[in-house]
Amino acid sequence: MIGESGTPVLEVGGLRRAFGGLVAVNDLGFAVGHGEIMGLLGPNGSGKTTALNLMSGVLRPDAGTIRLMGSDIAGVASYRIARLGLARTFQLVRVLDGMDCRENIKAGLAFQKPHLPAAEAEVRIDTLLERVGLAGHDRRPAADLTYIDRKRLELARALAAKPRLLLLDEWLAGLNPSELMIGIELIRSLKADGITIVLVEHVMNAVRALCDRCVVMSSGRKIAEGATADVLSDAAVVKAYLGGVAADA
Repeated sequence: MIGESGTPVLEVGGLRRAFGGLVAVNDLGFAVGHGEIMGLLGPNGSGKTTALNLMSGVLRPDAGTIRLMGSDIAGVASYRIARLGLARTFQLVRVLDGMDCRENIKAGLAFQKPHLPAAEAEVRIDTLLERVGLAGHDRRPAADLTYIDRKRLELARALAAKPRLLLLDEWLAGLNPSELMIGIELIRSLKADGITIVLVEHVMNAVRALCDRCVVMSSGRKIAEGATADVLSDAAVVKAYLGGVAADA
């Protein structure tokens, strides 16, 4: 799915990264269109998080291209990539424990260009807190938050700069069933706002509910790509990722 301009929001080609003798990402390629939610799936150790780290500038690729709205960002510093419109969450939640919720989101606003006037920034912080379910917690220290609330805060901070592309690394992991449904609806609402999302996730109910397409990795390589239902029933995917049986949850 490509945007009206014909340019993918994200286009990855020939991406490679090795750590010593271990090739974590090996010739990975795919494209993500405007407003699409694409699942990036695979067993633990398949290279998914390394791929996100390459896209977001946490790591430099050994080879390959990463284009954000047509601009090559491979090897560009992560703060510059953030200013170009890419935001992410992390598998291990990262919030600023020495700050309260409002201050955490204000830190995310620093990547928005041009900077918002102070009054507008405060309104945006309130809007984001309400959207992720933290209304009334603005002065609560981040260190005191529960696990799900830390995830909510990290997401609000990522959204602060109005990204065009959002990378979510297992954001729905560890949620109870009711929290999971809320999380799915929240992510779906981001798509409705026109945000393009790459979703790394192991919760198959969420993948089926949210993802337009999926790319599946195994041992650093792409082994399948296509519509979610087709990919999840692919024999190679079932064998490599789902333990030999189709997953219902």
